[in-house]
Amino acid sequence: MASLMELKEIFRSADAVCFDVDSTVIREEGIDELAKFCGVGDAVAEMTRRAMGGTVTFKAALTARLGLIRPSYEQVQKLISDNPPQLTPGIRELVSRLHQRGVQVFLVSGGFQSIVEHVALQLNIPTANVFANRLKFYFNGEKYAGFDETQPTAESGGKGKVIAHLKEQFHFKKVVMIGDGATDMEACPPGDCFIGFGGNVVRKQVKEKAKWYITHFDELLKELEER
Repeated sequence: MASLMELKEIFRSADAVCFDVDSTVIREEGIDELAKFCGVGDAVAEMTRRAMGGTVTFKAALTARLGLIRPSYEQVQKLISDNPPQLTPGIRELVSRLHQRGVQVFLVSGGFQSIVEHVALQLNIPTANVFANRLKFYFNGEKYAGFDETQPTAESGGKGKVIAHLKEQFHFKKVVMIGDGATDMEACPPGDCFIGFGGNVVRKQVKEKAKWYITHFDELLKELEER
């Protein structure tokens, strides 16, 4: 197991950095915001807490939550326009600095493609570098028709599959995963370094098990200035 010092060195010399989105890059949980918008906020928030604690499989929790919300295409678009996701302080500067250093930045999320792509645009991250879940709608574009279960991020262990795919495709030597939840921590390995993030919400299991745990992205900016 790598020491904290070794993890910091991996971060400083990484080829690619993958960020979770909900409660990491943005302050909210996208699915909870969508649930509130659709009038079923409390029931879905409780399901999210259980899913993030790692007590139920991610796919089971996602299926159950979306079954309650049943969002239409119009509702998803209206959520983005009326209540756009709020970026976590420091993330814009950190992503910009990583880009300046030639590091590839990816958003790897159990959230929804349309919301995550909106976040990616704000951070100058290409949409090709977004891995997230795709909602499906019936042909009239209105009613919810499920989600694409073939996406790796639709199930537990999916973020690790994305990192393995990135390593194979781009021959990255060192890939870092940053996030607040159990699904992020599980992505290392194949990720080379996990950094737990508690700036928006603290997940007890992650805080206790992560060798490197931060509460503000400034801590990572300072690490990059070390070199």
